[in-house]
Amino acid sequence: MAGKKWAVVCMAAVVAWPAAAQNKQAMQFGARETIQQVSLSPDGAHAALIVAGDGRSSRLIVADLVTGIVPKPILAASGDPEKLTRCGWTSNTRLVCSMRTVQRDTKLIGFTRMLALNSDGSDMKMLSANQRSSALGLNQNGGTIIDWTGDGSPGSVLMTREFVPQETTGTLLANTRNGLAVERIDTVTMKRSVIERPRATAQEYISDGRGNVRIIGLRAQLDDGQLGNTVTYQYSRGTERDWLPLATVKQGASGSTGFDPHAVDPTLNVAYGFAAANGRTALYKVALDGSLKRELVLARPDVDVDSLIRVGRQQRVVGVSWVTERRETEFFDPELKKLGLALNKALPGQPLITFVDASADESKLLLFAGSDKDPGTYYLYDKATRKLGPILAARAELAGTVLAEVKPVRFPAADGTMIPGYLTLPPGSDGKGLPAIVMPHGGPAARDEWGFDWLAQYFASRGFAVLQPNFRGSSGYGSKWFQTNGFQSWRTAIGDVTDAGRWLVGNGIADPRKLAIVGWSYGGYAALQSAATIPDLFKAVVAVAPVTDLDVLREESRGYTNSALVSAFIGTGPHVAAGSPARHAADMTAPVLLFHGDRDENVGVGESRLMAGRLKAAGRQVDYVEFKGLDHQIDDGPARTQMLDRADAFLRQALGMATPSSN
Repeated sequence: MAGKKWAVVCMAAVVAWPAAAQNKQAMQFGARETIQQVSLSPDGAHAALIVAGDGRSSRLIVADLVTGIVPKPILAASGDPEKLTRCGWTSNTRLVCSMRTVQRDTKLIGFTRMLALNSDGSDMKMLSANQRSSALGLNQNGGTIIDWTGDGSPGSVLMTREFVPQETTGTLLANTRNGLAVERIDTVTMKRSVIERPRATAQEYISDGRGNVRIIGLRAQLDDGQLGNTVTYQYSRGTERDWLPLATVKQGASGSTGFDPHAVDPTLNVAYGFAAANGRTALYKVALDGSLKRELVLARPDVDVDSLIRVGRQQRVVGVSWVTERRETEFFDPELKKLGLALNKALPGQPLITFVDASADESKLLLFAGSDKDPGTYYLYDKATRKLGPILAARAELAGTVLAEVKPVRFPAADGTMIPGYLTLPPGSDGKGLPAIVMPHGGPAARDEWGFDWLAQYFASRGFAVLQPNFRGSSGYGSKWFQTNGFQSWRTAIGDVTDAGRWLVGNGIADPRKLAIVGWSYGGYAALQSAATIPDLFKAVVAVAPVTDLDVLREESRGYTNSALVSAFIGTGPHVAAGSPARHAADMTAPVLLFHGDRDENVGVGESRLMAGRLKAAGRQVDYVEFKGLDHQIDDGPARTQMLDRADAFLRQALGMATPSSN
């Protein structure tokens, strides 16, 4: 787009936005994270950092952690449409990076490609196999690194490869192999060999971090080629190449059942994975010696245990974490457990500590630390010297900015169930009679956590109280809480969201005349559906990339192999029409502001276009902003800045608020 990075679409009209935002907070919080991804070289001497560039672009730089020298970028992506998503080290001088792009045919189609290059930017080569099918076009899946150790020699990796059969006439040389395989690749010489043959139903391979594939996941396929809802896992004992049954996972509208393996510990010869225990997700380990002995590692009576903690090039399992009011961690590794306690003392203002990467011998650790009031900093810890030094802040634009405290709260739903959430009040506020926002999260199979949230913090900086409810339909609290997901059980989920608004008013936090709702993705759906269900509660609605019609969402998946899974998740019956806000636009009285990117693969841009059209036809007040060339995340600094600026101005006008003097 010749210099135009965004546009505003108001029905059929397209106009350019002014270049400058009207408030400085929109520029600060709208800026993308300075550091988007970082990895440590095997010797711990260099860090590869993907940093935000202008607009939606990204750059790869390699920093010398010994001298502090940061050279010029060695790789860049414009973000229009190609994106630089991740880079990792295959040796002390060689990197592999993943690029993603989206093309539009009859539908949006995403492509990934893997590149290998030296740490000075030289000798760049395509790592993904260049394979074409005359029937299917270019292969979409460029592969994924599943083991950074390969065969143990520098530069060797294990990487998945999608084989696509070719159509030819009059030759016997065409490739007929089909499905996902694993190759061992030398990223310097590009020598490659298949170590796990392609299987048409394979969707996942898990290695042991020592160059051996130990687990394969095979997804059932329906007669029409659609993906089924059952994944069968098989394992190898390692000494033999036989594949034995391990577990079966069945996915449904209410979640998954069965043991879902995530990692292999070669020392213990076990698979770590998650399965249900008393209605909540727990961590188990299963022996891979032929006995399949299963042992419960950790379960909680209140919340799901949801994340493995892994470190180093071998992705060694060292602990597990879960979220109560804050994320908590249990380390299995005694040394890291002791180190974790020491780091908490050394960084008291940054209690959220994550191990990001490690040198090959784990003598140097790359970690991230932050909090609700601190967007976070990346650090390097040297075990030998016990030195902890900062590398870079995650969000440089917010340096010196006073951020708001985030408090865990619970409020009663209409049926008496206590709903957990997080309340953010403007810095220095007494928390009474404020303009307020209920901000439901996306998903719906997700949840909010305590920590820094750029969207909530922005609105708090503008004088709003923000409540983020983990309504029923959220993940993290067990199957009973998840119910039949936030679409099929929308009445319960939306009821909890609207009860969050009532609680803000009832406790005197919110001025009832200045109560709004803001959401992104499923949160945008929840915002619109709340306004359609109880029209007089929220006085303004902002929805970013929202689902607006459940049948339209179902139709968006048609032609993709996951269509049957999406349809089953949405379900059929009266809840579809009743739970589609676009069909109830006439019931909504609050003014609505919509934002959407036209390259959104998660929720099609047609959903917002439909909602805007229905609201306009019903005579309702609606503004619609469409970002050209942007996806579901609207990952563009100027576009996000304008979105925040426009949302703030819209809310102030709709709620009868004055513009603060801090502009």
